Amino acid sequence: MRVLLADDQALMRTGFRLILEAEDDIVVAGEAADGEEAVLKAARVRPDVVLMDIRMPRMDGIEATRRITAAPGAPRVLVLTTFDLDDYVYGALRAGASGFLLKDAPPEELIHALHVVAAGDALLAPGVTRRLLEEFAARPDPGAAPPPVEGLTEREREVLVLVARGLSNAEIADELVVGETTVKTHVGRVLQKLHLRDRIQAVVYGYEAGLVRPGARSAGDQRTGGRGDHRRGG
Repeated sequence: MRVLLADDQALMRTGFRLILEAEDDIVVAGEAADGEEAVLKAARVRPDVVLMDIRMPRMDGIEATRRITAAPGAPRVLVLTTFDLDDYVYGALRAGASGFLLKDAPPEELIHALHVVAAGDALLAPGVTRRLLEEFAARPDPGAAPPPVEGLTEREREVLVLVARGLSNAEIADELVVGETTVKTHVGRVLQKLHLRDRIQAVVYGYEAGLVRPGARSAGDQRTGGRGDHRRGG
């Protein structure tokens, strides 16, 4: 796996490089000190994943993510964030980021997150998923028209709603009383029909299409009193 490090703090980049280079299957393909350099380096070194800081000079991580993910054969972008989940994070969702990780996450979580995102899955940091989704839903993109959802079967539409609520494939299977493999097939068809890259984009789509409302809870939430940890599914 080829990884591009984008962070304006040299000390942070050095720390990430030491962690990643200790892994046999990860190569640090390059470093960038700001968003503008990250866009140029991404095109030049063609990484599998860009580890992207949000607050950087010249061009922030949101605009850099938007430009990188818009290119043909674009790499995945894993955004580093802080626990307060400020406006930058919601912008990165819409810009095409495939995952979010807290900056103080332990090294093993960072390695796991890179593998998850590189494999084509989406990842939200455990413990902040529900808050992130609800806050995102409460901040609609001003002036944006709701995207169409035609072409989905009734079951696919139902699966999209549950994905947008933050449920994993296993949790969706439990809710719909079907096999997890069946859910994975439905999720794949939803992504294909709506031309979405991953589950993060499906979350954005579900909220912007009005299929999910802020604060909406699934049956799984009700069973756990709303304390469920909604992790990503494959």
